[in-house]
Amino acid sequence: MPTATYPFTAIVAMDDMRLGLLLNAVSPAIGGVLVRGEKGTAKSTAVRALSALLPEIDVVAGCRFACDPSAPDAACPDGPHPAPERTARAARMVELPVGTSEDRLVGSLDIERALAEGVKAFEPGLLADAHRGVLYVDEVNLLGDHLIDSLLDAAAMGAAHVEREGVSVRHSARFLLVGTMNPEEGELRPQLLDRFGLTVEVAASREPEERVEVVRRRLAYDEDPAAFAAKWAAEEEALRERIAAARALLPDVRLGDGALRRIAAVCAGFDVDGMRGDIVTARTATALAAWAGRTEVTTEDIRQAALLSLPHRRRRNPFDAPGLDQAKLDEILSRFEEDEDDPEPQDPGPDNPDPNGPDPDGPGPDGPDDPNGPGGGQPPHHRDTNDPAGQLPPQREDSTAGQDATAPDAAGEQPQAQPAGAASDAPPVSPTDPFRTRKFDVPGLGDGAAGRRSRARTAHGRTTGARRPQGHLSRLHLAATVQAAAPHQRARGRSGPGLVVRRDDLREAVREGREGNLVLFLVDASGSMAARKRMSAVKGAVLSLLLDAYQRRDKIGMITFRGTAAEVALPPTSSVDAGAARLRQLPTGGRTPLAAGLLQAHEVLRVERLRDPSRRPLLVVVTDGRATGGVEPLPRARHAARLLAGQGIASVVVDCESGPVRLGLAAELGRELRGPVVTLDDVRAENVSALVRTVRADRRAA
Repeated sequence: MPTATYPFTAIVAMDDMRLGLLLNAVSPAIGGVLVRGEKGTAKSTAVRALSALLPEIDVVAGCRFACDPSAPDAACPDGPHPAPERTARAARMVELPVGTSEDRLVGSLDIERALAEGVKAFEPGLLADAHRGVLYVDEVNLLGDHLIDSLLDAAAMGAAHVEREGVSVRHSARFLLVGTMNPEEGELRPQLLDRFGLTVEVAASREPEERVEVVRRRLAYDEDPAAFAAKWAAEEEALRERIAAARALLPDVRLGDGALRRIAAVCAGFDVDGMRGDIVTARTATALAAWAGRTEVTTEDIRQAALLSLPHRRRRNPFDAPGLDQAKLDEILSRFEEDEDDPEPQDPGPDNPDPNGPDPDGPGPDGPDDPNGPGGGQPPHHRDTNDPAGQLPPQREDSTAGQDATAPDAAGEQPQAQPAGAASDAPPVSPTDPFRTRKFDVPGLGDGAAGRRSRARTAHGRTTGARRPQGHLSRLHLAATVQAAAPHQRARGRSGPGLVVRRDDLREAVREGREGNLVLFLVDASGSMAARKRMSAVKGAVLSLLLDAYQRRDKIGMITFRGTAAEVALPPTSSVDAGAARLRQLPTGGRTPLAAGLLQAHEVLRVERLRDPSRRPLLVVVTDGRATGGVEPLPRARHAARLLAGQGIASVVVDCESGPVRLGLAAELGRELRGPVVTLDDVRAENVSALVRTVRADRRAA
């Protein structure tokens, strides 16, 4: 097994990712970096390699919370430190596993000792370990809500708080937050997304030579990690020294009023919410100047900083792709070109630097594309000796409808007739604008992952009872514990005011909150749905339900049926973006194999039940209820519906039938599924609210 860390300078290409990580190493105040990209693109490798480049830090000897000897934390649980002994160690890179517990993240208290002895016996968590170092979260988009909330609090306040039944502990927790994620597996909550200073997109190179070099280096590393690391030792040391030099230069970098006005204009021009984008862009531009060895921020620094700090702050809804229009960015910055010759207010002194910065064709972040970039990319003997400082890499530019043969379209829109069984595709239609939907939930009480849809027993929420601890006690029910211990005080020889508590007396709180579910959409894409206005409305309703699933922390999946078969258009995933993309591209036409769709849903839910037994499903069937595919289509569809209902799967039927003549087939399907039937209009939350208000008004009038 490899024992040496893969060298940062040996990573091929990935210029934006390396630059984002290095800028945070120069200026931790930037606030971390989020690396988004497909699997197998060296995201985790680069983050782990970065920790080996960070300078050592001085800590108080014996302090579990890495207090700085020059300014110890007055509230440190291991304090006070009146005359601290100083010791140096490497900055830590702490990994936060997706499946970790809240106690492991923030730390845990020994409740038994706290009650019986009045002692704050605190065991530090990962936030304490990461203080003054790097906190790395792989697959950060898969973190549970309870962990995200704790992480947000610590990142915002620079401190971690642990509260357990009146016992409170606080300690400093300032760290460089680095996350990696694959967008195909779901997006981040906006609150957490905004906490990352920078974001970069990575993708595997499509250049054969670069891919060959990646494989060559990886094979060499796996064969002999120590020898491979030794080969790149000089490059690593040079990069480490450059980071230290840039850190030392950073306080001397000047960010003039002209640069600040450019930053403000860019953020305002892109409608960036709040002021964090402005602040992060300013800090990033300053770090870029220090990294290039300059003491003056240039327009190109601002441009590069904006490309790193603003794309993820422009998303207005989950279906918006992060990104920045570079042409618009250049247009905003070009408005200041005529003012660049105007003198800006400068500190008195004879040696003020040129406000325009160096020649854009010279060394710097906008210079030529050096293959070594910020961290190498060529072996040491290939480095250009005429450019010992290296260059910063530039930003990468990176048919007519079918119709069922058995019935006319009840909506009054007659699609073109098709031969029996034909599945001629109609061009995909765009969905209507999404709207706020009514809430559909799964009946009963679940035990799934925390979310916002159905009732469930969760770690957070309203306390509904008490029970003996199951494993480590983290949610003490104080009243129940006292009640269990009280009858035994005389037998235990209690003589003072304290309560004699044994482990058997402890009770943990049972809490009820909300869980996330698996929402599986079964969408009818047959010819009977192919009238353009109807399909556009159907897609708009499903898109709205997808948005609702995103907000309620659900997993989603999608099955479509048309012609002679059903197809899993989207296997269960947390990526609502992927669901929206599949929906927009959905064609229509052909017969209606409703039974095949229901049976396919049954199979998908069976497999998912084996993978995640605690996540309860909600089946949303979007159809007009017609069944025309195969032998005896209606009886087979009813049998499949009864099969789903018999296994207790909660279902909702969205009836898409419209027009003056209605067959009521969707209502029959709903009865077989034992679930509610709603029309497209009923999906809208405002319509449901208006109905409730009308009913209440009628009752008051009566």
